[in-house]
Amino acid sequence: MTGNSALQAPQNRAIRWWLFSVAALIAIMVLVGGATRLTESGLSIVEWKPVTGALPPLTEAQWTQAFEAYKTIPQYRELNAGMNLAEFKTIFWWEWSHRLLGRAIGVVYLLPFLFFLWRGMMGRELKRRLWLIFGLGALQGAVGWWMVASGLSARVEVSQYRLATHLVLALLIFAAIVWTLRRLKERAQLTAPLRLKITSMILLALTFVQLYFGALVAGLRAGRVYNTWPDIDGAFIPSASRLWFEQPWWRNLFDNTLTVQFEHRMTAYALLALAALHVFDAVRSRAGSAVIGGAWSLLLAITLQAVLGILTLLNQVPIDLALTHQAVAIVVLTLAVLQAERLASRRVETDQPKLVLPVGQPG
Repeated sequence: MTGNSALQAPQNRAIRWWLFSVAALIAIMVLVGGATRLTESGLSIVEWKPVTGALPPLTEAQWTQAFEAYKTIPQYRELNAGMNLAEFKTIFWWEWSHRLLGRAIGVVYLLPFLFFLWRGMMGRELKRRLWLIFGLGALQGAVGWWMVASGLSARVEVSQYRLATHLVLALLIFAAIVWTLRRLKERAQLTAPLRLKITSMILLALTFVQLYFGALVAGLRAGRVYNTWPDIDGAFIPSASRLWFEQPWWRNLFDNTLTVQFEHRMTAYALLALAALHVFDAVRSRAGSAVIGGAWSLLLAITLQAVLGILTLLNQVPIDLALTHQAVAIVVLTLAVLQAERLASRRVETDQPKLVLPVGQPG
C-alpha cells in the first residue's frame, strides 16, 4: 500500500461507516412506515411542521388540541368516530416516530457529509453522487407530506399512488446508498458474461416494480381480499371482465384490487423464475464464487419472500407477518443491488484530491 493510500484508507472507512448507518436508519424507517400504515396511524398528525413538529404534545392541552385537529378530517368521522384520547395517542406516536426518524436521517446524513466536504475527504464523482442522494432525501420529505395531504380532505386514507411513490423513493435512496457504499470498497473487476450483467440489472429493475406493486396492494388493502392461493378469484388467472372493468383500462393497474393483487403475484413469479435462471447461468458460466454466491443468496431471499407473501395473504395480513414480509423485501432489494453492482463495470471511487505535504517533509 502506498503512503497516499494508507492515509486515504481511514477516510474511506469513516465514509463507509457513515453511509452504512444512514442505510440502516432508512431500512428502520421503512419498517416504521409500514407499521404506521398497518395501524392506520398515518393521518393522525394533520399539519406539516418540519422544525417545530419534532416536539410531540407535552401538556394535556396540547394533546387535546392535536386530537381536535384529527377530528376534523374524514378518517376520524367515518372510521374512528368515538375514539378516545388514549387511543388517539397510540396512532399519534406511530406517525410522530416515523416523522422523527425522517428528521434524524436528515441530520445524520447532512452533518457528516458537510464535515467530509470540509476536510476534502471525497473526490468529485463521490461528491456529485452524494449531493444527488441528499437532493432525493429532501424531495422525500416533500413527497411524504404530499402523500399525507391526500387523505386530509376527501378521503379516509392516503392515495395509493402517492403511498407507492413515497415508498419507492425511500427505497431508491436506500439502494443508491448501498451501491455507493459498495463502490468505495476496492476489489478487482470481475469478468462475467454480458448476459449475467443484463439479467442482474433486470432483476434489480423488476424488484423495484414489485415493490411498487406491493405498495399499491398496501394502499388499496388488496391483501385483505382474495385470500386464497394459488387461485385468485376462483382461478389461477381471473377472467378479463373482472381484471379490466375500469375505464380507461389502465386504471385497473392501479385502482382495481383484483388486478393490483394479480400483478403483484405475477411479478413475484417472474422474479423467482428469473432469479433461478440467473443462478443456473452463473453456475454454468463458472462466473466465480462471489457471483455464484450472490445469485444463490438472491434466489433464496426471493423464495423466502414469496413464502412470506403467501402466508401473509392466507392469514389476511396480520401485522407481524406483514412487517416480516416488508423486512425481507428490503433484504431482497439489498441483495439485488449488491449483485448488480458486483457485475457492473466499475471505477473505484477513491479519487480524493492528492495530499500536499509541507516543503521539506518526507512523503
